[in-house]
Amino acid sequence: MSAVSTDVSDGRRGRMVSGRTGGGFVGAFTSEWTKLWTIRTPYVCLLVGLIVTAIFTFYYGSIARINDKPIQPVGNASVSSVILTQFALVILAMTMVTSEYSTSSMRTSLLWVPVRPRVQLAKALLSALVGFVTAVGWAVLGIALAWGPFQGHASFELSKVVYQTVAMGVYSALVCVMTVGVSFALRTAAGSVAMIFFVVSALPSMLVGLGGPVLLAINEYMPQTVGGYFMLGDGKAPFPDAVSLLILLVWAVIAHLAGLFVLRRRDA
Repeated sequence: MSAVSTDVSDGRRGRMVSGRTGGGFVGAFTSEWTKLWTIRTPYVCLLVGLIVTAIFTFYYGSIARINDKPIQPVGNASVSSVILTQFALVILAMTMVTSEYSTSSMRTSLLWVPVRPRVQLAKALLSALVGFVTAVGWAVLGIALAWGPFQGHASFELSKVVYQTVAMGVYSALVCVMTVGVSFALRTAAGSVAMIFFVVSALPSMLVGLGGPVLLAINEYMPQTVGGYFMLGDGKAPFPDAVSLLILLVWAVIAHLAGLFVLRRRDA
């Protein structure tokens, strides 16, 4: 009788333990969420982006009025500010990865979540979520602040405003995913920021500066260039907005796969 009771008790304990063996992807995601907001860097990045958006969009509207530029969608001010504010999100996304490598806490993360792709995917999706929501907020703020200085040199069409606001969020989310992938591949803050800055900003400037049909054609497919076409949505891109979005997705996927490749080979 006692043996039967022991077996039943052991079975119950086994089921209880197996029920607490992990939280799956949801557990990994919530863990990353907690870790992100326990460090100071994200708050600084969000504040800096907010300030830059406010200054840049107000200045953009003022310059458009002073130079008597043709009427344009008011959302162009917010879209133009992304060239600067995107790097606040780059640093935020990069910190999610490199801060753990610099303190060796990545070993603990991989012990708790031994499925390597799950760790990277959780960080990528969290960075995308934060990037999207933040960029949408910045877009709304920029539109509100730029409307006054424009003084008649901007149009407000609700469908256009909604499109540019959402597109700004999508672009920023994909840049964050790219950053997480590059950060897993390089594992250092300096290297990751330098690589993202080179690919997103420096290289397109070099291609345009050097000129020539081949280099200019290559520039059309760079993340910041194609992202600008996608966010503006003015029909002046060499391909439809859906194709622009697809190109951005390809960049994000390539970076993500590169980071996963290194993570699987080198671990922590």
